[in-house]
Amino acid sequence: MRRDTTSWFSHNLGMEMPLVAYGHAGYPLLMFPTAAADYLEYERFYLIDAIKEFIESGKIRAYSINSVNRYSLLNKESHPAWKVEMLTRYDKYIMEEVLPLIRNECGQDAKPLTTGASLGALLAANTYFKHSDNFRGTIAMSGSYDIYNYLESFYDDNVYYNNPMMYLKNLNDDYHLPRLQKADSIVIATGQGAFEAPDKSREFSALLHSKGIPHMLDVWGHDVSHDWVWWRKMLPYYLEKFFS
Repeated sequence: MRRDTTSWFSHNLGMEMPLVAYGHAGYPLLMFPTAAADYLEYERFYLIDAIKEFIESGKIRAYSINSVNRYSLLNKESHPAWKVEMLTRYDKYIMEEVLPLIRNECGQDAKPLTTGASLGALLAANTYFKHSDNFRGTIAMSGSYDIYNYLESFYDDNVYYNNPMMYLKNLNDDYHLPRLQKADSIVIATGQGAFEAPDKSREFSALLHSKGIPHMLDVWGHDVSHDWVWWRKMLPYYLEKFFS
């Protein structure tokens, strides 16, 4: 399997941001790590191995990036205003730095599919729903889609525009909503076992339904916990549906 790493100083984030790409060709898959993890997390926990059939056959090329969660939502020392400012800067990093790199390698019209587990599911979903004209869809696994519990009741525009449960509720425009209503690649997946929060996925699904946004809500069994063994089963299962 081809494996390429690169890194650069992000002008949006003010820090070095590494990236790894797996594969030689295929549809771009943009992967967001869990919690405060890094760009190599999906490799360390064998999720890349779980999808290597798609990578080696040239069906997908997977790009895994760092998050800024340790400086943002998970930073208990930071003021909530800085936490969400970092999310906004992270969004600009993706759009202005990562997406051009992907399109340079996969074609200027490429619209990556986003994916992530746990907190990575929030980032993957947020990226897609904010930029539905630049991304194909999202496979969000074991996520929660409301950031408000990280913010000590703080609220500003950055909170609103990085919180899918907020901005989608009020989405009634003539640009993004019609695109979302034609979506064919949105998966909201969750288990019902230890440390999962299936009601969060059901709540998000209900919001999407209320907006006429087609998607798959897939609630796995009570034995399915918030853990890698299940995400290694989930991701190839959904990729098979999109890239069989």
